[in-house]
Amino acid sequence: MADRVPETLQNKLSERLRYYDDIGIKLFYRYRVSRQTPERFVQATATTASPQKEITLPKPALKATQRHATATTPPPRIDMLPPPPKPSLFDAMDRIVDDTLLKIRDDLGDCTRCRLHCERNNIVFGDGNPKAELVFVGEGPGRDEDLQGLPFVGRAGKLLTQMIEAMGLQRKDVYICNVVKCRPPENRTPERDEVSTCSPFLFRQIDAIAPKVIVCLGSVAAQTLLETNRGVSHFRGQWMEFRGRRLLATYHPAYLLRNPNAKGEVWKDLQKVMAVLGLEVKKSKASRAGQPAAADHSF
Repeated sequence: MADRVPETLQNKLSERLRYYDDIGIKLFYRYRVSRQTPERFVQATATTASPQKEITLPKPALKATQRHATATTPPPRIDMLPPPPKPSLFDAMDRIVDDTLLKIRDDLGDCTRCRLHCERNNIVFGDGNPKAELVFVGEGPGRDEDLQGLPFVGRAGKLLTQMIEAMGLQRKDVYICNVVKCRPPENRTPERDEVSTCSPFLFRQIDAIAPKVIVCLGSVAAQTLLETNRGVSHFRGQWMEFRGRRLLATYHPAYLLRNPNAKGEVWKDLQKVMAVLGLEVKKSKASRAGQPAAADHSF
């Protein structure tokens, strides 16, 4: 049979068999037929199998510039993605160019946007200096405010006036407003939907006035501007920020009427505001008598 096969074909078949032997095809079929585990098969054939030659492919030649870049530039890391760009603070603000308090009041109109309009007598928009450096933000109008259409004119309002005068200012020097513009029935806390409906007008008021400092009176005002559910006691007296302006939260004057001992804490907060506004803190008779600073207040 071998005599009938040409010599050239025999050489080709021999080369082909050597090629199969080099790539390990013989070991592959022996493993499939033996039905052994890979570990046992490797151990059984380790002494009989001929050493395999490692086949390496030639690497493409690099140009001189590529070799230089490879030597000097570390490979790029793929295990860390760049952080996403943070949204600009001003992109998140819904500001109205050249807005004024008069425009905001006109847009508010005879508001019927929420249920609070049903029992109100007057909309309580705000009062004070339209270019004030200091803005006080309360919760909502009470009975006296609803009747007069002005913010903070009841008992709590009189105490707020004393607080402002203790700072060396007058009501005409500051601006006073509330989160909601209509009195909630029985002076209850405004509901969430009522706050969300009315608060855009408050934000516009603050933007139009552009104060240096905002003082939130009570939890509702602080929660609305800071977008939190925490009570005012958690961050009272701490400097916060609202649209790039300094914000400080303190107790509501109505709370001070029920808890007079807290007046000293509020006075500390107001002194921080005075320092930012450049107002002088005058020493009272209490401080000259050597009483603690917490008790040194004039309201």
